[in-house]
Amino acid sequence: MHSKWELFNCRSVLLSLLLVLSGCGVLDRQSMPYDEWRVGFFAPDYMEVWIETADVVDVNNLVFRRSGSGSVGLRYPRAFNNGVPQVFKGNPKGWPERPGWGAGKYVAGAALPGLIYVRWQSMVEPQTYEAYIKIPASTREIMRKGEKIYCAPYGKWITDYRKAIVIGLAPGGIAKTWVTGPCLESIEVSRTQATVDPRGPYEGKSNGHYRPLTDISKAYVEKFGIPYESW
Repeated sequence: MHSKWELFNCRSVLLSLLLVLSGCGVLDRQSMPYDEWRVGFFAPDYMEVWIETADVVDVNNLVFRRSGSGSVGLRYPRAFNNGVPQVFKGNPKGWPERPGWGAGKYVAGAALPGLIYVRWQSMVEPQTYEAYIKIPASTREIMRKGEKIYCAPYGKWITDYRKAIVIGLAPGGIAKTWVTGPCLESIEVSRTQATVDPRGPYEGKSNGHYRPLTDISKAYVEKFGIPYESW
């Protein structure tokens, strides 16, 4: 059984999503030039993140729950590394010039996005954040626009589309958004300041316990700190 507070909170979130999308026009409801688009997430080196949920609302006001969850793309620490290195090769300061696709998946059955809600644990702080990332019409126009480009992996000229949204999540609740395609340069489209979720991790259901931080990331933060001002 859900408590009255939980039901009220869910309704408030859904209402907020729908209100943000109330201004979508006819053009935004046109079909997109591909079957589906992708959403992916990453974090700066050592700044480990765990996504509790990423929910998408498309331009038709359809909600796609848990379009993202779990770990995000991370260069360092690398998977299966054991022990704390004497030299830290990663550098978490700032954002990469060419962000990859991040860890994520295609949002099957959705029209182009109108808003993405993300709630995540910033494990190095630790803190729980939530962000409402509005996807404006200008970004959707970029996603619709095809570009002729020579694509080395295919070995030929193709018409490529920026059909992937990539979101970088950093300590302090920063969510930076790009759109990109398999063979196209990424375009930065927004920077969102998240708010702290007062319920804490797992909506208050874990007695304040966060996901465990790896020894490597913990050692990095203890030695160098968190470069908050770089994001």
